[in-house]
Amino acid sequence: MLNIIVVSATAVAAALLGYFLRRYIAERAVHNAESQAKYILDQAAREAQDKRRESELEAKDMMFKMRQDFERSTQERRQEIFNLEKRLTQKEENIDRRLNLLENKEKDIELRNESLKKQEDSLKAKDTQLHSLIAEEKERLQKISSLSAEEAKQILLSRLNEELVSEKAAIIKKQEEEMHGTIDKKAREIVSLAIQRCAADHAVESTVSVVNLPNDEMKGRVIGREGRNIRALEMATGVDVIIDDTPEAVTLSCFDPVRREIARLSLEKLISDGRIHPGRIEEIVEKAKKEMEEKIREEGERAAFESGVNGLHPELVKLLGRLKYRTSFGQNALQHSKEVSFLLGVLASEIGLDFKMARRIGLLHDIGKAIDHQIEGTHAKIGAELARKYNEPLDVQISIEAHHEEAEPKSFFAVLTVAADAISATRPGARRETLETYIKRLDKLESIANLFKGVEKSYAIQAGREIRVIVQPEKISDNDAINLARDIRKRIEEGMEYPGQIKVTVLRETRAIEYAK
Repeated sequence: MLNIIVVSATAVAAALLGYFLRRYIAERAVHNAESQAKYILDQAAREAQDKRRESELEAKDMMFKMRQDFERSTQERRQEIFNLEKRLTQKEENIDRRLNLLENKEKDIELRNESLKKQEDSLKAKDTQLHSLIAEEKERLQKISSLSAEEAKQILLSRLNEELVSEKAAIIKKQEEEMHGTIDKKAREIVSLAIQRCAADHAVESTVSVVNLPNDEMKGRVIGREGRNIRALEMATGVDVIIDDTPEAVTLSCFDPVRREIARLSLEKLISDGRIHPGRIEEIVEKAKKEMEEKIREEGERAAFESGVNGLHPELVKLLGRLKYRTSFGQNALQHSKEVSFLLGVLASEIGLDFKMARRIGLLHDIGKAIDHQIEGTHAKIGAELARKYNEPLDVQISIEAHHEEAEPKSFFAVLTVAADAISATRPGARRETLETYIKRLDKLESIANLFKGVEKSYAIQAGREIRVIVQPEKISDNDAINLARDIRKRIEEGMEYPGQIKVTVLRETRAIEYAK
């Protein structure tokens, strides 16, 4: 019995021990499982956070690339649209020029037909009159048979001479009128030929230059500690260095294009070299200045070579090279000088003047613009002084001084220089102005025309080079239309500033309308 009790107690004790042992093991397993689950959850959260950061970085990088691609494609599209508009404008102007030539030819043909008809009628009338005079003279000679044959011949010749003097005066007057028309036509042909033979490009610059950086970290190196590098660069070059949020780019701003170009070359050398500190900046800027002087000299020599001009003083060659970095209304001054040189050479050769002298004058006519910001006075006066200083021919001096009509043009070259300069400056696409100024000029042009009584509508066309005015036919007669065109022209000359010339066309139309029922 005792054994049974002991066995039972042992079994109960073993059962209790097993229960607690299993409970302990289960709790330990649960605890381990919870710890492992917590670890897995923390690790998953960290991985999710890392992936989210990577996704955000990838998204930002993709957005930046997409923005760059969009800006690049937009810029290319704008350039294509600009080129297309330029070609369309040129085609339109060519068509208008051809239409004007056709109209002028038709008018000339009509005038010639009318003139021939009048001459034919006049000859018939004169022939009839001559026959009657001969018959009359014969009758008189028969009545005065007491005269000798020589005396009768003298009387007849004297009367014929008086009539011929009168007819000769009329013929001379007519020939002078025809000659004026022929001269104007020939002048237009010469100018048109010069424009067609001169196919020069033009360059447009602004007052800022952009230097690309390999990365945005380079901006900090350009700025330097407490801004000492950027201050040293601005002090050495005289250019404002602008560092903003634009990615991988630094902007250089200065009104002097030569100083701006020196700063651009210096900064590019510093970036490629990698050593950026005040001492190195001053050294690089000095080297860039020397390179710029050499580049200016080479540009001047190239321009003289392309224009076929020899024997220029070295200082004039340097001043020519500086014109490459000077613009006027967006037109590059050196390109404009070469273009005027070509135009002036063609014009001079067409009328028999010295071709080489014309090329020389055209190339040097704006030489004063190279230093007009340093010396007081107009660039025409400064250019004439430079020509005198470096012993240029007298025709060169006179033409430079008179090419803006500040002095009297005392030679044929001076007159042609004014014409060639105007052709180059006012040709389509040569110069630019802001959209706001352009629109205001067109509005003012139309408003001037609308001020006059009897004007129904007015349209500024051909980029403001022509104003077409439609008048009310019941209020404005044909003679009034001529006076109206003259009055509008005077008002435009007094109240506006504009390049080139503006054509005023007054249109008067009378319509008769009926309806058949």
